[in-house]
Amino acid sequence: MPEPADADGVRRVAIERWADGASRAGSDGVAHEEPLEIQVGGTALAVVMRTPGHDRELALGFLLGEGVVASAAELASIRHETVSPDPEAAGNVIRARLRDESRLDLEALRRNVYTSSSCGVCGKATLERALATAAPLEDAARFPAKALYELPERLRAAQTGFAETGGLHAAALFEPSGRLLVVREDVGRHNAVDKVVGWAAEQGRLPLAGCGLLVSGRISFEIVQKALGARIPLVAAVSAPTSLAVRLADAGRVALVGFLRGRGFNVYGAGERIA
Repeated sequence: MPEPADADGVRRVAIERWADGASRAGSDGVAHEEPLEIQVGGTALAVVMRTPGHDRELALGFLLGEGVVASAAELASIRHETVSPDPEAAGNVIRARLRDESRLDLEALRRNVYTSSSCGVCGKATLERALATAAPLEDAARFPAKALYELPERLRAAQTGFAETGGLHAAALFEPSGRLLVVREDVGRHNAVDKVVGWAAEQGRLPLAGCGLLVSGRISFEIVQKALGARIPLVAAVSAPTSLAVRLADAGRVALVGFLRGRGFNVYGAGERIA
């Protein structure tokens, strides 16, 4: 059974609930959102707006996706920074130390990295650069169509944070049989993907040649870019892909499955991966 979202992903807030022209006091669960500063060797590389929980996985997935490291083995350590002059920063800074930091040009990396809870690659999202970072897939992975039909229901059942808030994205890794390996939730769809990739890296499962990626929202360019970097041959979603996502998937030989609902779906490129 995949590990559910961290309970810290939900915050209760006071609300005034209106119905039929009258109001009453109440409370509601909302998605927890906090900034996370990712440091490498003590230098701030990026700040991402995320849902707290599984921060190590998020940071590791982010560093892999940005090409800072090629594997978890290149890290000497990755942990929360416990000493901070700002009390509000407690738990919101994670520091990675590389075994060999002399090879990094952190200033160049910082100029190329910008993230928010809605965009993971803003400004550097070009097809050529993505393919230069991660070459097209050469594996022969195949996925039975019938194994895809039940994936959205299985993902929804594991989305405990979404069930309470309606405000969290989810990502999951699955086997060709349809079995979910891990599920992560976050306010940012790309953060959720980073978390599952980080989980795979910590488990020693990269590259993910025999796995698919399921996301709860649309399939955007950065989702395909992260999948290609992790060598994931299929990305599926209940919603639509964007045009640039389709172009990158086609060039990278990643199968895109959109509008996965009931017993139907659309395949955008690399259709040979669907058996």
